[in-house]
Amino acid sequence: MDKYRKDEAAIAALSPEQFWVTQESGTERPGTGEYLNNKEPGIYVDIVSGEPLFASGDKYESGCGWPSFTKPIEPAHVAELRDETHGMVRTEVRSRHGDSHLGHVFPDGPRDRGGLRYCINSASLRFVHRDDMEAEGYGEYIDQVEDVR
Repeated sequence: MDKYRKDEAAIAALSPEQFWVTQESGTERPGTGEYLNNKEPGIYVDIVSGEPLFASGDKYESGCGWPSFTKPIEPAHVAELRDETHGMVRTEVRSRHGDSHLGHVFPDGPRDRGGLRYCINSASLRFVHRDDMEAEGYGEYIDQVEDVR
């Protein structure tokens, strides 16, 4: 059985903004997210399911106003869907098991790191510091964590 799933207790504990972003596909205001300027080593997990999504070493400053990553830490945990809302065509990013709206992926990331920019709402994430990863059950990802560039 998969250990990551949509957790109703976690959903009930969300702040109004976290609920709006993750469950109603909202977007936090640019420049306001808790993790935008986080430079600590660790991983970012889905706030609803706990599934590992992104590593600090793949985070970079894109200037877009939201935390940006070059790739998921576990590609199988990230679903990409066509999004035609707001009069444009984009690729939405959702957590596979939690079905949380995370943000969008764009093809304008650093070319030397794959060319993608995963533009992610802080409200959909929980940060787990490298020092706490083992205790919280994420020890298998420690070797993938490095300081933010």
